[in-house]
Amino acid sequence: MATLPAAGAAALLHPMRRLSIARMPDACERARFDGAGVTLAGWRCRTAQPRRGTVIYLHGVADNRGGAGHLVDRLGALGFDLVAYDSRANGESTGDACTYGYYEKQDLHRVIDTLAAGPVVLVGHSLGAAVALQEAADDARVATVVAAETFSDLRTVATERAPFFFIGPIIRAGLALAEAQAHFAVDQVSPLKAASRLTIPVLLIHGDGDVETRPEHSRRVAAALAGPKRLILVPGAHHSESLRGDVWPDIERWIDQYVDEAAE
Repeated sequence: MATLPAAGAAALLHPMRRLSIARMPDACERARFDGAGVTLAGWRCRTAQPRRGTVIYLHGVADNRGGAGHLVDRLGALGFDLVAYDSRANGESTGDACTYGYYEKQDLHRVIDTLAAGPVVLVGHSLGAAVALQEAADDARVATVVAAETFSDLRTVATERAPFFFIGPIIRAGLALAEAQAHFAVDQVSPLKAASRLTIPVLLIHGDGDVETRPEHSRRVAAALAGPKRLILVPGAHHSESLRGDVWPDIERWIDQYVDEAAE
């Protein structure tokens, strides 16, 4: 029985590394960013249009920057530079443990430090959405956030995703072990708590068929947000499916509206 908490902690902290196989878009160059004690591998992509700001794309757990490839031309045509990088302990970035925003928001803060002046838009999926919300609550440089399939807090989503034979004491022991190994506090990883401090516009997107991170997570975050907000529930979409093609026109309209307001 003692091995179950250890297995749970390992699964939480050490997602499978997947290296990007996507071709780097022509508008991009490889970049290295100094995070909080880690080196982040990424792309820095330039728009050919009059520049309006920068979009930072933040991927989900056990994924990498390659998911941003199709956005370079799309967002570049709207006048946005794009930055995408592998989160710590994912892809080609260094770091041993994923902490779901505890340290990742510090990494993101340092990436924003490297950007040219202008509005910053955070577009995140799953883990990336949670990181975006947690950083934006304390970073006035962020104009708006697009958060797809966020979790509301780490303890809740880890409990919901645990195997059925992981009863309460095993889950609690596993989370405590993860805290000790990665030197972070599980209960401080909470987009829900961050939401109450967010006054900038936030667009939340969630698949109504998501059983891995249930739509209730985004509903709780939406209810707590203090500023302009919208929640789009995507019919039939499961986890990792809500940022599909028919949703992007809504995302683009949202970014257009609130970046223009931020620039005024």
